[in-house]
Amino acid sequence: MHSTLLSSPFSTEELRQGFAAFPTGVTVITGLDTAQLPVGITISSFNTVSLDPPLILWSLAKQSPLTSAFSVGSKQIIHVLNDAQEELALSFAKRSPSQFDKVKYVLNQSGLPLIQDCVAHFECETVAVYPGGDHLIMVAQIYDLAQDKIKAPLLFHRSQLSGLNRTD
Repeated sequence: MHSTLLSSPFSTEELRQGFAAFPTGVTVITGLDTAQLPVGITISSFNTVSLDPPLILWSLAKQSPLTSAFSVGSKQIIHVLNDAQEELALSFAKRSPSQFDKVKYVLNQSGLPLIQDCVAHFECETVAVYPGGDHLIMVAQIYDLAQDKIKAPLLFHRSQLSGLNRTD
C-alpha cells in the first residue's frame, strides 16, 4: 500500500483531499425560506447523533444565504439520494431560483418540499445550531421518516459522485 504522509503544516487543499478520501452519502435538504418559498441544498455532511431522542446533524457554510431557512425551530426534510439522482445533487449544489423546476416533488403535510424517489427521507426540526469553524453545525430532531429498501444510495468520494455498485 502506498501512502503519502504529510508533515505539518498542511495546506487547505491537502486537507480537502484527505477529507475526500472518506466516502459519504449525498443528501439534499429542503425547507422554506422567510417568504415560505421552497429552498434546497446538497449536503454530504449528514451524521446520526442519537436514537433517543432521534437526532441528526449536518453542516451549513456560515456564509450560506440559507442559514435563516434552517435556524432553530425551522423544519426541513433530509433526502438521501439514490444512485440515479446525480443531476439532482448537482442542481442543488448551486443556488438557483430554478432549482425545483425539473424536480419531482410534492408539498408534504407540513408544507415542506418532499423530493420523490429517494432512498430515504427524514422530516426534522432544527433544535440547536453550533459554530464549527467556517460552518454551522445544525442539530435536528427527526419527526417522520420513510425509506426505500431497494434503491441504492448516491455516494461522494474523491470529489466524484458514484453509485454503491458502480465500477465507473
